[in-house]
Amino acid sequence: MLAAVAILILAVSLFGGRNDSDPSGPVQAAPRSTSSPVAGNPADGAAPTTGAVGPHLPRSEPVRLLIPKISVDAPFTKLVIGPTGQLLPPPAADTNLVGWYADGASPGETGTSIIAGHVDTATSAAVFANLGELRKGDVFHVERADGSRANFVVDSAETFAKDDFPSQRVYGDTAQAQVRLITCAGNYDHAVKDYTDNLVVFAHLT
Repeated sequence: MLAAVAILILAVSLFGGRNDSDPSGPVQAAPRSTSSPVAGNPADGAAPTTGAVGPHLPRSEPVRLLIPKISVDAPFTKLVIGPTGQLLPPPAADTNLVGWYADGASPGETGTSIIAGHVDTATSAAVFANLGELRKGDVFHVERADGSRANFVVDSAETFAKDDFPSQRVYGDTAQAQVRLITCAGNYDHAVKDYTDNLVVFAHLT
């Protein structure tokens, strides 16, 4: 158990890709980074909470993410910590795929669930190309392996510099069933082959 925690504490990840500074604008191809769409450490602040607040569902793996406003209908893959201590991103070859941090809360379960996806690939826009269009009050859904559907409402959509990423706020555990949708944003830095920012959509179960 202690060894697993130590590995998680080493995880510092950045989702690579290429996008214009306007997350909802057209996406142009550029050299790919092999880094991850998530900055910071998903294990930061992940101490268990007690006394669940609001609606919540039992643990069940996510199967499909549906975001009607931006026409996302994508299957899930599990994201895990790799041998270098980074959270491994979804395969870049599949532009319509989102990842779930499987050692964290499942979407709908009490706590903070992390869902990440690429904004683009070397050749085209990817699943979260238009994530920046989401606003407070927008809804999205997660279909789960137990046959249930978890419905979420957006609380905010915020952009953070990757070198000043608020890990505790993004990843910190909560007594409510919450989700973070994360992708790249800002300008593409050709020198480091990565974006400057992360876009994070904060949402809660309804």
